[in-house]
Parts: sequence; structure tokens; C-alpha cells
Amino acid sequence: MEVQDLLGRPLRDLRVSVTDRCNFRCAYCMPREVFGPGFKFLPHSEVLTFEEIVGVVRAAVALGARKVRLTGGEPLLRRGLPDLVRMVAAVEGVEDLAMTTNGALLERYAEALAEAGLQRITVSLDSVDPEVFRAMNGVDVELDQVLRGLEAASRSSLAPVKLNAVIRRGVNDAGILALAEFAREGGYVLRFIEYMDVGESHGWRLEEVVPAKEVVEIISERWRLEPVSPSYGGEVASRFRYRDGGGEVGVITSVTAPFCGACTRLRLSAEGRVHTCLFSRGGVDLRPILRSEAGPGAVEAALRSLWSVRQDRYSEERTQQGGRARGPKVEMSYLGG
Repeated sequence: MEVQDLLGRPLRDLRVSVTDRCNFRCAYCMPREVFGPGFKFLPHSEVLTFEEIVGVVRAAVALGARKVRLTGGEPLLRRGLPDLVRMVAAVEGVEDLAMTTNGALLERYAEALAEAGLQRITVSLDSVDPEVFRAMNGVDVELDQVLRGLEAASRSSLAPVKLNAVIRRGVNDAGILALAEFAREGGYVLRFIEYMDVGESHGWRLEEVVPAKEVVEIISERWRLEPVSPSYGGEVASRFRYRDGGGEVGVITSVTAPFCGACTRLRLSAEGRVHTCLFSRGGVDLRPILRSEAGPGAVEAALRSLWSVRQDRYSEERTQQGGRARGPKVEMSYLGG
């Protein structure tokens, strides 16, 4: 039976972090100053097995979830990931199976992921300027490496590939038009995301947020846009169509125009904690249940209990409080964005 939270929001989306590790050190997610060589990531024994992940997926689907997105850290660092994709794709009731990646390993895995049953893929790409891209990823990964991954995914059933770009004033905002042009020419679906205060390690400041309205205005000065109606209830992106037929672009206004009222997402961390908000301060640990003899019904009961008392609306509260962020909050690298 489907479940609703205290604000009447159903559970529709499950985001699964398959690892807390990443091969990038982007400043807004895993800055090198915090996640350096001595940082202790989760030991293998504490990370959920594929079977345990599938158990949570089944429980979420029983409560109404229809979309599953695999995230990280960087999900392609998880050994055997196509096997997990195959297992999740086989769960009855999963209608949409997607993944978010930084794309550095995508050239190697795109075909296998598509064959395993992955339906959609989103690549985080914050700049198409090689120097800016290298500086932002924090580990000097070359842009060409990600572009080859995009091309590999575009040749598979994962096309059209979606791109996410987090825009930070003074860092990559000068490249907004270049990103838009790259997506238009390559047939990619681009989403510009406002820089968010997820976690505690990034030193977020409101003045570094480039409002989505400003992004749209910049693009509109180059190409005429017209709004597109949402494709489904609760869609987080405001979408626009290029009037010259050059595809579409979208913006995600999580800071300047929060959409908490339509949020239907539950997040599962790599260690088995479920979080009802991206700006979570904690979570409920499912691992003891998953590793007990309680059975699948106990997982479903735990999720129902958690969701039925949910009343998270952090982004709306932040706006009402003039942009002041409360803490502490769980890091984005644990929740997958």
C-alpha cells in the first residue's frame, strides 16, 4: 500500500548511493582539504551488498516508489555495478532506472550498463573549458576523458544523455553559454543547478549562488526560449525549449524558488541509512534489519514508519530565514545529490 508523509507527499523516487568514494574532489561536494589522502572511507563490510540494496528497492516499490537512481560518491567505482543494475531492473514495479556519474569511467562501462537494463544516465559536467574543468574536479582529470564517455553513452540505448551543471559565481558562471552551446550541438539535455548548501565541508555562501532566473536570461539573450510544461508531477526542473529547434534546457531552483512541496524522494546511503531530505541531519539505519532474520516485511515497515512522519522542507525554511543555513548536515557524497 502506498504511503504519504505529513504534508501529503507520496514516495515516488529512491536514490541509492552505492559507494561513498569518488575519483573527483569537486569543491562543492568533496573538497580536497577535507577528503584528502588520509580520509577514512567506509570499509567494505559496512557497505550494503547488492542483495541488501535490492531488498530496500523492493520495499520502496511496495510503498509507491517507481523511479530508482544509482548515485555515489561515484557509482562507477563500485565493482560489478552492471550486475546491480541488472538486479534492480528485474524488480517488478521499477519503471525508471537511471544513474548519475561524473563520467570519468563512462567510456569503459556505458555499453555494459545499457545492456544490463539502465535506462537513463546523467553526467555531471560543470564546464566545457578544459582548464576550468580540471580545476573544478580537483584531481586534474582531463575534459576529453569525460567527453569520450558522453560519446560512448550517446551511441548506446542511454541516449539522449542528460547533463547537470552546478553554477558557482566567480568559478564557472562565465561558461554558461558555452555549456548551453555544447549541449545544443551534441543533442544533450542540459540542467543548470543552483549551488546548494548540502553538507558542511564546502563553505557555502549565498552570494555565490547564481539564480536560475539569471541563467535563463543569459541564454535567452543568445537563443530565444519558450517554457515547456512539466512532463510529470513533481518534476524539479523548470524546462525551456529553444525556439529554433535546438532542443531544450532546464534550471533547478533549489535555492531561489524551492520546490519542497513536491519532493517525493527517499535517499539510501551506501552504509544503509535512509534519509528523507537532501539536507538531512541524520537518518535511519536499515542495516541491522537487513542483516537480521526479520525478513523483507520489516524493511517495508521501517520505511513506512519513517515516511509517514516526514515533514522536511529545508529549502523553503532556508528561504524564509533569509538564506541562513542550519547544520550540521550530511555530506552530499553520502547522499548522492
